[in-house]
Formats: sequence, C-alpha cells, structure tokens
Amino acid sequence: MKPGDFTYHEITTQTEAWVEALDVVERSRTDLTTLFSHHYSQVIFTGCGSTYYLSKAAAALFQECTGRIARAAPAGELLLNERTILPSNHVEPTLLIAISRSGTTTETLRAVERFKTHHRGKVLVITNYADRPLPQLADLSLIIEKGQEESIAQTRSFASMYVAAVATSLLAGEHHSERSAMYQLAEKGQTLLSSYASLAQEIGENLNFDRFYFLGSGIRYGLACEANLKMKEMTLTHSEPFHFLEFRHGPMSMVGGHTVVVGLLSESNFPHEWAVLEEMQSLGARILSLANRGDKVSIKFHSHLPELVYGVLYLPVLQLMAYYRALAKGLDPDRPTHLSAVVELDTL
Repeated sequence: MKPGDFTYHEITTQTEAWVEALDVVERSRTDLTTLFSHHYSQVIFTGCGSTYYLSKAAAALFQECTGRIARAAPAGELLLNERTILPSNHVEPTLLIAISRSGTTTETLRAVERFKTHHRGKVLVITNYADRPLPQLADLSLIIEKGQEESIAQTRSFASMYVAAVATSLLAGEHHSERSAMYQLAEKGQTLLSSYASLAQEIGENLNFDRFYFLGSGIRYGLACEANLKMKEMTLTHSEPFHFLEFRHGPMSMVGGHTVVVGLLSESNFPHEWAVLEEMQSLGARILSLANRGDKVSIKFHSHLPELVYGVLYLPVLQLMAYYRALAKGLDPDRPTHLSAVVELDTL
C-alpha cells in the first residue's frame, strides 16, 4: 500500500456508505418517529473534531426542517461546562444526538454518561461501529458500517453520518418526499468525483497557495468547517472557515495572490455570497466555488434536488483536494501528523 491509498479509496467509495445511511434511517423510521414524538425543550447535537462540525451542520438543518430549537456543542464542553449548554433548573427534557465515528471517544462517552445520570432526556447515537460503548448508552442508535475507515482523517465516515443526520432531520420534520429524493445523491456524488478530480488535483498540488479559506453560511457552515479541517489535518496548511458575510469583517485582510477562497454557495443567498467571492478575486485570490448551478461556478452539482437534501455533495471534491495537496507536500493523508483515529483519555 502506498501513502494515501486508504484515504483515496475511502473518498472514492463513499457513496456506497451514503446509500447504507439512508437504508439505516429507513429501517429505523418507526423508532425515530416515536423518539421525535416527545416534546423536548431543545435538541443538542454533540461530537468532537469532525463530528462536532457535523453537529453544527446537522443542528442548523434540524432546526430549519422541524422548527424546533437545535444547536451544537463540543462533547468536551458539554462535559466540563454543562451549565453553559443545559440549564441546571431544567423542567422539560432535552434530546441529545451524539455523533462519533468510533463510538469510543472519551469526551463523548463521558458527556453522554453524565447526561443520562442526570436524567436530562433521551439519547440518539449516530456512529459507524456497533460493538462499541457509545451505542450501548443510547436509547436508539443509527449505525452505518460502510462508513468505517482505515485512515485517521474522516472522509467516508463523516459523509455517511452526515447523510444519516440529514435523513433523520427530514423525517423529524415530515419532509418525506425530500427524504426519498436523497437516494439520487449517490449517482450525483460519483459524477462529481469523476468530473472534478482533475480540478481538485490542480488546486491541491499547487504549492504556491499557502492559505485556504472555506466560506459557508446557514446549513453549510458546519460543512465549511469540516472541509477546512481536512485541509489542516492532511496538509498542514493554514486554513480557516468563516460565514460568507463575516469574511469581510477582518479576515479578508489576509487575502492575496497565494490565497484560495472556497465558497459553498447556497441557492437562497447566492447573489450575496457570490459578491463576496468576486470581491476576494479582485484582491488576487483564487476562487473555487461549489453550487447546485450557476454560469461561473467552478463545481456544479446539477442535482435537481431541494437545497435541504444535497449538502453532502459539497464534500467529495474538497476531500480530494486535500488528499492531492498532502501527497504534493510529501505527507501521508492516511496518517496526519500527531493525530490518532480516536482520542481516548485517562483523565476524564
């Protein structure tokens, strides 16, 4: 095996895991409907690292789909600073949705244990491994085994769990036709991988670029955070995520000829977001834009799907870009510097 072989395989086969994620949600439809039939004061999504960013994307989507208050919190904060997230004098229960690739991350395990000890409410777990401690703590688990990985940086696993979270949110909000439409995503994802792999390689291998900014707003901000993390983890490159309009408030001072600005464009706010990209281009940045459609957009999905549904399509090409950049820098995408697949701590 050559460096990066696992990562490449996991990126390019991830659509199989998307389909399984949808199947898992469908098989659990009755149990999920029962779970969401209860009244909750709020829904908290939690995870660590990539799955915290997944939580941010999922919480925004869940609230938009259902109208229920939903937010994300790092599992470490839920554990160590619980009162900043959950009121001490709670009356109505909270639904906790804990997301973990491995099901063994210490902060997530301890946060869920504390949540249950204090009888805060029900727990839904989304993970890729069944025989691990976290699913055993859950009232209901969604396990997507095809999302399992050999590499350390999450690609296929993240996408599989994100698809499950989206389908779950659509189910909770009774968006049944949109949930059914998600089965079209796998074909669209494979088309993107084949159509834009060369663009991902071109930008990724250009080592004249020394900083990357990933812009996304609304339900796309968590995805921008995750794309940023892949670039940071795999390639040791300066990378940051921002909301589109926030980027003008200071961060744009860093933009120049060695900058790549990646825009995860929405349909609903396209003109405002596109204006930010054009402004950064005028300052010398290389622009990489992703959207469902648009004449000047770099990567077009052409999905003919609702905006709530196709978020996972932003991921594969950006994951490939990080993969190619890591190789160009002589790094192993499978084994990012200083990282391990699971963070397990003896002190918590």
